[in-house]
Amino acid sequence: MTAEQVARSAREASNMLQTVGSAQKSAVLRRIKQVLSERRDQIIAANQADKDAAQKEVEAGRLSASLFKRLDIEGTGGEKFSTLLQGVDDVDRITDPIGQVTLARQLDDGLDLFRVVCPVGVCLVIFEARPEVVVNIACLAIKSGNAAILKGGKEAQRTNRELADAIQHAIRTAGTEFPENAVQMVQTRDEISELLELDRFVDIVIPRGSNSLVRHIQNSTRIPVLGHADGICSTFLDASADVTKAIHTVVDAKTHYPAACNATETLLVHEAVVSSVFVPVAQALLSAGVRIHADERARAALSAAGVSDPLVTPATDADFGHEYTDLDIAVRVVDSLDAAIDHINAHGSKHTDAIITESRENALWFMRRVDAAGVYWNASTRFADGFRYGFGAEIGVSTNKTHARGPAGLEGLTIYKYYLFGRGQAAGDFGIGPDKHAFLHNDIPLDDTVRSQFAL
Repeated sequence: MTAEQVARSAREASNMLQTVGSAQKSAVLRRIKQVLSERRDQIIAANQADKDAAQKEVEAGRLSASLFKRLDIEGTGGEKFSTLLQGVDDVDRITDPIGQVTLARQLDDGLDLFRVVCPVGVCLVIFEARPEVVVNIACLAIKSGNAAILKGGKEAQRTNRELADAIQHAIRTAGTEFPENAVQMVQTRDEISELLELDRFVDIVIPRGSNSLVRHIQNSTRIPVLGHADGICSTFLDASADVTKAIHTVVDAKTHYPAACNATETLLVHEAVVSSVFVPVAQALLSAGVRIHADERARAALSAAGVSDPLVTPATDADFGHEYTDLDIAVRVVDSLDAAIDHINAHGSKHTDAIITESRENALWFMRRVDAAGVYWNASTRFADGFRYGFGAEIGVSTNKTHARGPAGLEGLTIYKYYLFGRGQAAGDFGIGPDKHAFLHNDIPLDDTVRSQFAL
Protein backbone atom coordinates (compact mmCIF):
# COMPACT_ATOMS: atom_id res chain seq x y z
CA MET A 1 0.00 0.00 0.00
CA THR A 2 1.05 3.60 -0.52
CA ALA A 3 1.42 5.90 2.47
CA GLU A 4 -1.94 7.49 1.69
CA GLN A 5 -3.60 4.10 1.46
CA VAL A 6 -2.11 3.17 4.85
CA ALA A 7 -3.45 6.40 6.34
CA ARG A 8 -6.89 5.94 4.76
CA SER A 9 -7.17 2.37 6.03
CA ALA A 10 -6.06 3.54 9.48
CA ARG A 11 -8.83 6.16 9.44
CA GLU A 12 -11.37 3.50 8.48
CA ALA A 13 -10.11 1.29 11.32
CA SER A 14 -10.30 4.25 13.70
CA ASN A 15 -13.93 4.85 12.77
CA MET A 16 -14.75 1.20 13.44
CA LEU A 17 -12.89 1.26 16.77
CA GLN A 18 -15.24 3.96 18.07
CA THR A 19 -17.81 1.25 18.75
CA VAL A 20 -15.55 -1.63 19.83
CA GLY A 21 -16.29 -2.71 23.40
CA SER A 22 -13.96 -3.43 26.31
CA ALA A 23 -14.47 -7.20 26.05
CA GLN A 24 -13.34 -7.18 22.41
CA LYS A 25 -10.25 -5.15 23.23
CA SER A 26 -9.39 -7.49 26.08
CA ALA A 27 -9.72 -10.54 23.83
CA VAL A 28 -7.27 -9.01 21.34
CA LEU A 29 -4.76 -8.07 24.07
CA ARG A 30 -4.83 -11.58 25.55
CA ARG A 31 -4.26 -13.02 22.10
CA ILE A 32 -1.32 -10.65 21.50
CA LYS A 33 0.39 -11.90 24.65
CA GLN A 34 -0.23 -15.50 23.62
CA VAL A 35 1.23 -15.04 20.12
CA LEU A 36 4.25 -13.11 21.42
CA SER A 37 4.94 -15.94 23.88
CA GLU A 38 4.61 -18.56 21.15
CA ARG A 39 6.97 -16.65 18.85
CA ARG A 40 9.45 -15.67 21.54
CA ASP A 41 12.39 -17.62 20.07
CA GLN A 42 12.03 -16.23 16.56
CA ILE A 43 11.56 -12.68 17.88
CA ILE A 44 14.73 -12.95 19.97
CA ALA A 45 16.59 -14.48 17.01
CA ALA A 46 15.57 -11.52 14.87
CA ASN A 47 16.67 -9.18 17.64
CA GLN A 48 20.06 -10.89 17.83
CA ALA A 49 20.50 -10.40 14.09
CA ASP A 50 19.68 -6.71 14.53
CA LYS A 51 22.16 -6.41 17.40
CA ASP A 52 24.91 -8.16 15.42
CA ALA A 53 24.43 -5.76 12.51
CA ALA A 54 24.21 -2.76 14.85
CA GLN A 55 27.44 -3.72 16.63
CA LYS A 56 29.28 -3.38 13.34
CA GLU A 57 27.74 0.06 12.87
CA VAL A 58 28.91 1.08 16.37
CA GLU A 59 32.44 -0.12 15.63
CA ALA A 60 32.40 1.84 12.39
CA GLY A 61 31.25 4.97 14.22
CA ARG A 62 27.93 5.16 12.39
CA LEU A 63 25.70 4.26 15.36
CA SER A 64 25.94 5.60 18.90
CA ALA A 65 26.58 3.28 21.83
CA SER A 66 23.55 4.67 23.65
CA LEU A 67 21.26 3.80 20.71
CA PHE A 68 22.75 0.32 20.59
CA LYS A 69 21.94 -0.24 24.28
CA ARG A 70 18.26 0.49 23.60
CA LEU A 71 18.07 -2.18 20.91
CA ASP A 72 18.00 -5.29 23.11
CA ILE A 73 14.58 -6.85 23.69
CA GLU A 74 15.65 -9.95 25.64
CA GLY A 75 17.48 -8.58 28.66
CA THR A 76 19.54 -10.52 31.18
CA GLY A 77 18.01 -13.96 31.58
CA GLY A 78 15.08 -12.93 29.40
CA GLU A 79 13.92 -10.38 31.97
CA LYS A 80 13.20 -7.65 29.46
CA PHE A 81 11.03 -9.88 27.26
CA SER A 82 9.14 -11.12 30.30
CA THR A 83 8.53 -7.50 31.34
CA LEU A 84 7.23 -6.83 27.83
CA LEU A 85 4.67 -9.63 28.20
CA GLN A 86 3.74 -8.41 31.67
CA GLY A 87 3.13 -4.99 30.17
CA VAL A 88 0.44 -6.45 27.89
CA ASP A 89 -1.34 -7.84 30.95
CA ASP A 90 -0.98 -4.53 32.76
CA VAL A 91 -2.60 -2.62 29.91
CA ASP A 92 -5.41 -5.17 29.74
CA ARG A 93 -6.13 -4.70 33.47
CA ILE A 94 -6.40 -0.92 33.26
CA THR A 95 -9.96 0.40 33.29
CA ASP A 96 -11.07 1.20 29.76
CA PRO A 97 -11.17 5.01 29.62
CA ILE A 98 -13.43 5.23 26.57
CA GLY A 99 -16.98 6.25 27.40
CA GLN A 100 -16.14 7.67 30.81
CA VAL A 101 -18.19 10.77 31.62
CA THR A 102 -16.21 13.69 33.05
CA LEU A 103 -18.98 16.32 33.08
CA ALA A 104 -22.79 16.19 33.09
CA ARG A 105 -24.86 19.37 33.09
CA GLN A 106 -28.52 20.23 32.63
CA LEU A 107 -28.70 23.33 30.45
CA ASP A 108 -32.49 23.41 30.56
CA ASP A 109 -35.40 21.02 30.99
CA GLY A 110 -34.79 18.32 28.41
CA LEU A 111 -31.43 19.75 27.34
CA ASP A 112 -28.55 17.76 28.87
CA LEU A 113 -24.84 18.11 28.12
CA PHE A 114 -22.23 15.40 28.71
CA ARG A 115 -18.44 15.43 28.22
CA VAL A 116 -17.33 11.91 27.30
CA VAL A 117 -13.84 10.45 26.83
CA CYS A 118 -13.14 9.20 23.30
CA PRO A 119 -10.09 8.08 21.26
CA VAL A 120 -7.84 10.61 19.56
CA GLY A 121 -8.20 8.67 16.30
CA VAL A 122 -5.16 7.82 14.17
CA CYS A 123 -1.73 7.95 15.83
CA LEU A 124 1.52 8.00 13.86
CA VAL A 125 4.38 6.81 16.09
CA ILE A 126 7.99 7.22 14.92
CA PHE A 127 10.76 5.78 17.06
CA GLU A 128 14.43 4.79 17.08
CA ALA A 129 15.74 1.47 18.43
CA ARG A 130 13.63 0.26 21.42
CA PRO A 131 11.65 -2.38 19.49
CA GLU A 132 9.45 -2.96 22.56
CA VAL A 133 7.76 0.31 21.57
CA VAL A 134 5.93 -1.68 18.85
CA VAL A 135 4.16 -3.74 21.52
CA ASN A 136 3.71 -0.91 24.03
CA ILE A 137 2.08 1.45 21.54
CA ALA A 138 0.01 -1.22 19.83
CA CYS A 139 -1.48 -2.37 23.15
CA LEU A 140 -2.17 1.16 24.38
CA ALA A 141 -3.75 2.06 21.03
CA ILE A 142 -5.98 -1.01 21.11
CA LYS A 143 -7.04 -0.38 24.70
CA SER A 144 -7.87 3.26 23.97
CA GLY A 145 -9.65 2.56 20.67
CA ASN A 146 -7.09 4.22 18.41
CA ALA A 147 -5.54 3.10 15.15
CA ALA A 148 -1.73 3.16 15.10
CA ILE A 149 0.76 3.55 12.27
CA LEU A 150 4.27 2.63 13.43
CA LYS A 151 7.69 3.43 11.97
CA GLY A 152 10.75 2.06 13.74
CA GLY A 153 14.43 2.68 13.14
CA LYS A 154 16.26 0.60 10.54
CA GLU A 155 18.62 -0.67 13.24
CA ALA A 156 15.71 -2.75 14.66
CA GLN A 157 13.91 -3.56 11.42
CA ARG A 158 14.01 -7.37 11.80
CA THR A 159 12.71 -7.25 15.39
CA ASN A 160 10.07 -4.67 14.53
CA ARG A 161 8.82 -6.77 11.63
CA GLU A 162 8.51 -9.90 13.78
CA LEU A 163 6.67 -8.02 16.51
CA ALA A 164 4.31 -6.31 14.08
CA ASP A 165 3.58 -9.60 12.29
CA ALA A 166 2.78 -11.23 15.65
CA ILE A 167 0.41 -8.41 16.63
CA GLN A 168 -1.38 -8.40 13.28
CA HIS A 169 -1.75 -12.18 13.41
CA ALA A 170 -3.18 -11.89 16.93
CA ILE A 171 -5.74 -9.31 15.76
CA ARG A 172 -6.85 -11.57 12.90
CA THR A 173 -7.14 -14.67 15.10
CA ALA A 174 -8.54 -13.21 18.34
CA GLY A 175 -12.00 -14.60 17.62
CA THR A 176 -13.74 -11.23 17.85
CA GLU A 177 -14.71 -8.46 15.46
CA PHE A 178 -11.78 -6.08 15.30
CA PRO A 179 -10.42 -4.02 12.38
CA GLU A 180 -7.34 -5.72 10.93
CA ASN A 181 -5.69 -2.41 10.07
CA ALA A 182 -5.85 -1.12 13.63
CA VAL A 183 -2.06 -1.57 13.82
CA GLN A 184 0.11 -1.06 10.73
CA MET A 185 3.82 -0.60 10.15
CA VAL A 186 5.61 1.41 7.48
CA GLN A 187 9.26 1.02 6.57
CA THR A 188 10.71 4.01 4.73
CA ARG A 189 11.48 7.66 5.38
CA ASP A 190 9.63 8.61 2.21
CA GLU A 191 6.46 7.09 3.65
CA ILE A 192 6.91 9.13 6.83
CA SER A 193 7.41 12.33 4.86
CA GLU A 194 4.14 11.70 3.04
CA LEU A 195 2.26 10.70 6.21
CA LEU A 196 3.35 13.92 7.92
CA GLU A 197 1.45 15.80 5.21
CA LEU A 198 -1.77 13.81 5.66
CA ASP A 199 -3.43 15.76 8.44
CA ARG A 200 -6.80 14.75 6.95
CA PHE A 201 -6.19 11.21 8.19
CA VAL A 202 -3.56 11.39 10.95
CA ASP A 203 -4.59 13.04 14.23
CA ILE A 204 -1.41 13.00 16.31
CA VAL A 205 2.29 12.26 15.79
CA ILE A 206 4.36 10.75 18.60
CA PRO A 207 8.13 10.77 17.95
CA ARG A 208 10.35 8.80 20.33
CA GLY A 209 14.07 9.13 19.84
CA SER A 210 16.90 11.60 19.50
CA ASN A 211 16.73 15.35 19.78
CA SER A 212 17.27 15.65 16.02
CA LEU A 213 14.46 13.21 15.23
CA VAL A 214 11.91 14.98 17.44
CA ARG A 215 12.82 18.44 16.20
CA HIS A 216 12.66 17.27 12.60
CA ILE A 217 9.16 15.92 13.14
CA GLN A 218 8.02 19.05 14.97
CA ASN A 219 9.24 21.21 12.08
CA SER A 220 7.82 19.01 9.33
CA THR A 221 4.11 18.73 10.00
CA ARG A 222 0.88 20.58 10.78
CA ILE A 223 -0.31 17.57 12.79
CA PRO A 224 -0.09 17.99 16.59
CA VAL A 225 3.10 16.41 18.01
CA LEU A 226 3.27 14.80 21.46
CA GLY A 227 6.78 14.31 22.80
CA HIS A 228 10.00 15.86 23.99
CA ALA A 229 13.20 16.76 22.21
CA ASP A 230 15.58 16.58 25.19
CA GLY A 231 15.89 14.78 28.50
CA ILE A 232 18.03 17.20 30.49
CA CYS A 233 17.11 16.26 34.05
CA SER A 234 18.71 17.85 37.11
CA THR A 235 19.05 16.87 40.76
CA PHE A 236 19.68 19.57 43.37
CA LEU A 237 21.40 18.86 46.69
CA ASP A 238 19.84 21.41 49.03
CA ALA A 239 21.41 22.84 52.19
CA SER A 240 19.72 20.20 54.36
CA ALA A 241 20.29 17.25 52.03
CA ASP A 242 20.80 13.91 53.80
CA VAL A 243 24.03 12.36 52.56
CA THR A 244 22.71 8.79 52.51
CA LYS A 245 19.63 9.77 50.51
CA ALA A 246 21.77 11.90 48.21
CA ILE A 247 24.18 9.09 47.38
CA HIS A 248 21.43 6.53 46.81
CA THR A 249 19.23 8.72 44.60
CA VAL A 250 21.95 10.46 42.58
CA VAL A 251 23.90 7.29 41.77
CA ASP A 252 20.66 5.61 40.69
CA ALA A 253 19.55 8.65 38.66
CA LYS A 254 22.83 8.67 36.75
CA THR A 255 23.86 5.01 36.46
CA HIS A 256 20.69 2.89 36.49
CA TYR A 257 20.16 3.47 32.76
CA PRO A 258 22.32 6.36 31.50
CA ALA A 259 20.85 6.25 27.98
CA ALA A 260 17.31 6.94 29.22
CA CYS A 261 15.73 10.37 28.88
CA ASN A 262 14.99 10.43 32.63
CA ALA A 263 18.60 9.97 33.72
CA THR A 264 20.04 12.91 35.66
CA GLU A 265 22.48 14.90 33.50
CA THR A 266 23.16 17.83 35.84
CA LEU A 267 23.91 17.84 39.58
CA LEU A 268 23.42 21.16 41.34
CA VAL A 269 24.93 21.58 44.80
CA HIS A 270 24.11 24.14 47.48
CA GLU A 271 27.35 25.78 48.60
CA ALA A 272 26.58 24.80 52.23
CA VAL A 273 26.95 21.07 51.50
CA VAL A 274 29.79 21.00 48.98
CA SER A 275 32.14 19.29 51.43
CA SER A 276 29.69 17.34 53.59
CA VAL A 277 27.35 15.92 50.93
CA PHE A 278 28.72 16.54 47.45
CA VAL A 279 32.15 14.99 48.07
CA PRO A 280 30.73 11.61 49.22
CA VAL A 281 28.24 11.69 46.32
CA ALA A 282 31.06 12.40 43.87
CA GLN A 283 33.14 9.55 45.30
CA ALA A 284 30.19 7.18 44.82
CA LEU A 285 29.73 8.38 41.24
CA LEU A 286 33.42 7.96 40.48
CA SER A 287 33.33 4.44 41.92
CA ALA A 288 30.52 3.72 39.45
CA GLY A 289 32.67 4.94 36.56
CA VAL A 290 30.90 8.27 36.04
CA ARG A 291 32.85 11.08 34.39
CA ILE A 292 32.27 14.29 36.36
CA HIS A 293 32.35 17.63 34.53
CA ALA A 294 32.68 19.94 37.52
CA ASP A 295 32.77 23.71 37.89
CA GLU A 296 35.59 25.43 39.75
CA ARG A 297 34.00 25.34 43.20
CA ALA A 298 33.11 21.67 42.91
CA ARG A 299 36.66 20.78 41.79
CA ALA A 300 38.10 22.80 44.65
CA ALA A 301 35.99 20.85 47.16
CA LEU A 302 37.14 17.55 45.71
CA SER A 303 40.77 18.66 45.77
CA ALA A 304 40.49 19.81 49.39
CA ALA A 305 39.08 16.38 50.31
CA GLY A 306 42.00 14.66 48.60
CA VAL A 307 39.91 13.34 45.73
CA SER A 308 42.04 13.19 42.61
CA ASP A 309 40.66 11.24 39.68
CA PRO A 310 41.14 11.51 35.90
CA LEU A 311 37.36 11.15 35.56
CA VAL A 312 36.99 14.68 37.02
CA THR A 313 37.37 17.38 34.36
CA PRO A 314 36.52 21.10 34.20
CA ALA A 315 32.97 21.86 33.13
CA THR A 316 32.26 24.19 30.23
CA ASP A 317 29.13 26.24 29.63
CA ALA A 318 28.10 23.67 27.02
CA ASP A 319 27.97 20.93 29.68
CA PHE A 320 24.98 22.59 31.34
CA GLY A 321 22.11 21.91 29.02
CA HIS A 322 23.74 18.87 27.41
CA GLU A 323 22.10 15.44 27.31
CA TYR A 324 24.96 12.95 27.68
CA THR A 325 22.95 9.68 27.59
CA ASP A 326 26.10 8.12 29.04
CA LEU A 327 28.09 7.89 32.26
CA ASP A 328 28.75 11.64 32.40
CA ILE A 329 27.33 14.31 34.71
CA ALA A 330 27.77 18.07 34.89
CA VAL A 331 28.17 19.60 38.37
CA ARG A 332 27.62 23.20 39.40
CA VAL A 333 27.71 24.75 42.88
CA VAL A 334 24.99 27.35 43.48
CA ASP A 335 24.50 29.93 46.22
CA SER A 336 20.85 29.26 47.03
CA LEU A 337 17.68 27.30 46.37
CA ASP A 338 16.42 30.03 44.05
CA ALA A 339 19.68 29.96 42.12
CA ALA A 340 19.21 26.24 41.54
CA ILE A 341 15.65 26.81 40.36
CA ASP A 342 16.77 29.58 38.01
CA HIS A 343 19.48 27.33 36.58
CA ILE A 344 17.01 24.49 35.93
CA ASN A 345 14.44 26.78 34.30
CA ALA A 346 17.15 28.28 32.09
CA HIS A 347 19.00 25.08 31.10
CA GLY A 348 16.58 22.20 31.64
CA SER A 349 14.22 20.60 29.17
CA LYS A 350 11.04 20.62 31.30
CA HIS A 351 11.24 16.85 31.70
CA THR A 352 11.95 15.81 35.31
CA ASP A 353 13.94 17.49 38.10
CA ALA A 354 14.55 16.50 41.71
CA ILE A 355 15.52 18.11 45.02
CA ILE A 356 17.23 16.26 47.87
CA THR A 357 16.37 18.05 51.10
CA GLU A 358 15.04 17.52 54.61
CA SER A 359 13.05 20.77 54.38
CA ARG A 360 9.45 20.30 53.30
CA GLU A 361 9.15 24.04 52.80
CA ASN A 362 12.11 24.10 50.41
CA ALA A 363 10.88 20.99 48.61
CA LEU A 364 7.46 22.49 47.92
CA TRP A 365 9.00 25.81 46.84
CA PHE A 366 11.23 23.93 44.40
CA MET A 367 8.36 21.77 43.11
CA ARG A 368 6.07 24.74 42.53
CA ARG A 369 8.64 26.94 40.83
CA VAL A 370 10.50 24.47 38.63
CA ASP A 371 8.83 24.33 35.22
CA ALA A 372 8.92 20.61 34.46
CA ALA A 373 6.53 17.76 33.77
CA GLY A 374 7.85 15.95 36.85
CA VAL A 375 9.22 17.45 40.09
CA TYR A 376 10.50 15.05 42.76
CA TRP A 377 11.46 15.28 46.42
CA ASN A 378 14.08 12.82 47.69
CA ALA A 379 13.59 10.46 44.75
CA SER A 380 15.54 9.49 41.65
CA THR A 381 14.56 11.10 38.34
CA ARG A 382 14.47 7.57 36.91
CA PHE A 383 10.96 7.18 38.32
CA ALA A 384 9.65 9.28 35.40
CA ASP A 385 8.23 6.33 33.52
CA GLY A 386 4.73 5.17 32.62
CA PHE A 387 5.32 1.63 33.86
CA ARG A 388 6.58 2.89 37.23
CA TYR A 389 3.62 5.26 37.47
CA GLY A 390 1.28 2.30 37.07
CA PHE A 391 0.14 3.25 33.57
CA GLY A 392 0.93 -0.27 32.30
CA ALA A 393 3.06 1.21 29.53
CA GLU A 394 3.64 4.63 28.05
CA ILE A 395 3.35 6.18 24.64
CA GLY A 396 6.20 8.50 25.54
CA VAL A 397 7.14 11.38 27.78
CA SER A 398 5.64 14.73 26.88
CA THR A 399 7.00 18.11 27.90
CA ASN A 400 4.14 19.79 26.05
CA LYS A 401 1.59 21.87 27.92
CA THR A 402 -1.35 20.27 26.17
CA HIS A 403 -3.70 17.38 26.96
CA ALA A 404 -0.86 15.07 28.09
CA ARG A 405 2.27 15.92 30.09
CA GLY A 406 5.00 13.76 31.60
CA PRO A 407 4.93 9.99 31.11
CA ALA A 408 1.79 9.55 29.05
CA GLY A 409 -0.20 6.33 29.13
CA LEU A 410 -3.74 5.79 27.96
CA GLU A 411 -4.77 9.36 28.73
CA GLY A 412 -2.28 10.58 26.15
CA LEU A 413 -4.29 8.73 23.50
CA THR A 414 -7.69 10.03 24.57
CA ILE A 415 -9.58 13.26 24.16
CA TYR A 416 -13.26 14.02 24.68
CA LYS A 417 -16.38 15.02 22.84
CA TYR A 418 -19.56 16.75 23.98
CA TYR A 419 -22.90 14.96 23.74
CA LEU A 420 -25.98 17.21 23.83
CA PHE A 421 -29.41 15.58 24.22
CA GLY A 422 -32.33 17.89 23.39
CA ARG A 423 -35.99 17.95 22.51
CA GLY A 424 -35.95 20.26 19.52
CA GLN A 425 -34.60 23.40 21.25
CA ALA A 426 -32.97 26.25 19.33
CA ALA A 427 -30.25 28.55 20.60
CA GLY A 428 -32.53 31.50 19.86
CA ASP A 429 -34.95 30.24 22.50
CA PHE A 430 -32.58 31.46 25.22
CA GLY A 431 -31.69 34.97 26.28
CA ILE A 432 -33.28 38.06 27.82
CA GLY A 433 -36.74 39.23 26.76
CA PRO A 434 -40.25 37.96 26.20
CA ASP A 435 -40.62 34.27 25.42
CA LYS A 436 -36.92 33.67 26.19
CA HIS A 437 -35.54 31.03 28.57
CA ALA A 438 -32.67 31.38 31.01
CA PHE A 439 -30.17 28.53 31.14
CA LEU A 440 -30.33 26.35 34.26
CA HIS A 441 -26.71 25.12 34.23
CA ASN A 442 -27.37 22.52 36.94
CA ASP A 443 -24.71 19.87 37.42
CA ILE A 444 -25.99 16.30 37.05
CA PRO A 445 -24.50 13.75 39.51
CA LEU A 446 -22.07 11.37 37.81
CA ASP A 447 -23.81 8.22 39.04
CA ASP A 448 -24.09 4.77 37.48
CA THR A 449 -27.17 5.77 35.52
CA VAL A 450 -25.24 8.52 33.75
CA ARG A 451 -22.12 6.42 33.20
CA SER A 452 -24.03 3.45 31.80
CA GLN A 453 -25.36 5.56 28.92
CA PHE A 454 -21.94 5.72 27.29
CA ALA A 455 -20.33 2.40 28.28
CA LEU A 456 -19.45 0.08 25.40
